[in-house]
Amino acid sequence: MMKSVFLKFIILFFLQISTIICRFPDAVGLNGMVVSSNNLATQAGVDILNNGGNAIDAAIAVGFTLAVTHPGAGNIGGGGFMVIRFSDGTSTSIDFRETAPGLSTKNMFLDENGEVIQGMSWSTAYASGVPGTVAGFGYAHAKYGKLRWPSLLKSSIDLAKFGHKIDYLNFSLLNNEYYREYLANDVETKKIFYKDDGFTLDEIFIQKDLASTLSRIANRGYEEFYTGETAKNIIRCMDRTGGLISESDLKNYSPVERKPVEFYYRKHKIITMPPSSSGGIVLAEIMNQLENLDMDSIEYHSSRHIHYMSEIEKIAYADRAEALGDMDFINIPIKRMISDEYARKQFDKIDCCSANDSNEINPISIDINEKEETTHYSVIDKWGNSVSVTTTINGWYGSGITVDGSGFLLNNEMDDFSSKPGYPNKYGLVGSSANSIEPNKRMLSSMTPTIIEDIDGDVFLIVGSPGGSTIITTVAQIISNVIDYNMPLKDAVEAPRTHHQWIPNNVYIESNSFNSNLINELNQMGHVIAEKRTIGEANCIMYDKKIKAYLGVADSRRNGSAIGY
Repeated sequence: MMKSVFLKFIILFFLQISTIICRFPDAVGLNGMVVSSNNLATQAGVDILNNGGNAIDAAIAVGFTLAVTHPGAGNIGGGGFMVIRFSDGTSTSIDFRETAPGLSTKNMFLDENGEVIQGMSWSTAYASGVPGTVAGFGYAHAKYGKLRWPSLLKSSIDLAKFGHKIDYLNFSLLNNEYYREYLANDVETKKIFYKDDGFTLDEIFIQKDLASTLSRIANRGYEEFYTGETAKNIIRCMDRTGGLISESDLKNYSPVERKPVEFYYRKHKIITMPPSSSGGIVLAEIMNQLENLDMDSIEYHSSRHIHYMSEIEKIAYADRAEALGDMDFINIPIKRMISDEYARKQFDKIDCCSANDSNEINPISIDINEKEETTHYSVIDKWGNSVSVTTTINGWYGSGITVDGSGFLLNNEMDDFSSKPGYPNKYGLVGSSANSIEPNKRMLSSMTPTIIEDIDGDVFLIVGSPGGSTIITTVAQIISNVIDYNMPLKDAVEAPRTHHQWIPNNVYIESNSFNSNLINELNQMGHVIAEKRTIGEANCIMYDKKIKAYLGVADSRRNGSAIGY
């Protein structure tokens, strides 16, 4: 016993000393780790682990707590994806993406002339798909959880009932001029998320209606959301706002357990999300193309490096737009798209010294309006079960509509369908008829929860990010940073990022992160450079075999938190 305690002391001392030498993780855990966008949610997950719960239990607790402490993106009124790798090496994924209401139609966002009605798929009751988060959590717990269901919601209920301090992120969002106006448009939303004189930093934020909703779900099971009082409140909200979600939509909603997309990158096994997320397939296309390069000969963040990354991303996102959608509705050639042969064929289209114009891949001309909403968290327990979860209500505060007497916002995920083939959604992403609106269909997503094994087949890295269309490229760059450039996890996550999504024909770079000489070199190669304040928010876990400890990193681009145990 004393030997074990002494060993732990030595390890932790070493890690503390190491922080002086280089950027080291935000947290170290000898038994496990939780990393999320909010400290209270992270702590809720760690409490579950300390009480004997597994990583699935902890992930559910984190998710429910984020619905309280991070209402702009955390949710029970939206949906998401979960990738699980069990301690025995097997894996699965759970798709709890929202679905189109039964009354939805292919052309519901078009006027009589066939043109897209601006804002209809974003800030109206028509924007909301059938929520999947609660069902997804319930399904995961019933099949893979360990602790009793009510215990997983205790933290979220207490924080909603008794309140929590408004942190800087929530303070900034709730007092932002745009969101103040947005949140004042709905009478139920205004009651909770709007104050005439604004919110103050660290004030106690109490959400009584949400506490009651979460208590019902805890006491009566997740089904309550879909068939009980909460379901009735959703229907009442639809009647009030003119939305399309029906009683049968709620009753018939079901998450789908799917085989993950799996491929190898430089002998590391990548386990990631299949459609209705585009993340896994596009990630595979990017990494498989990247494997055709000798990265030892390419200087990190040189013009050559960014050129190849951008061209590879451009090709992969063009495929996304053309071929991907809900695999329960369309046939997707997954095996071909993630194969090495296909990657080689696509990679051969790249010129080593000049950029291909996006219009040469497919002649479409559109503008982008990219945002970075959504939330991601990563969990690993003492048994080695790993969970990577990304959830969303789409934009900050979703549709801006709060369910009557229930305290939670509804999503605006219908915008992620192709309202019209070739027309961009709010994130600037285009799609084909493969992602057109159909009743009960899941809209395409960029969410990319991912788990990576090392060359020995052991858990190595858990990664994911919010960021709309930038999610996939964020995940790809972190993987490459770690594997190709042998970066410490903190450096890999904090490194400046770039992004290309085919349309528009821009290489996006984080502001003030790249020097003018590099930008000039890229311009000379034919790249159009545009700046974004930040790209992504990766919350990651790595297992370090040398010190036998879990390393957690919460991206400093937002208000994340990592806690080990």
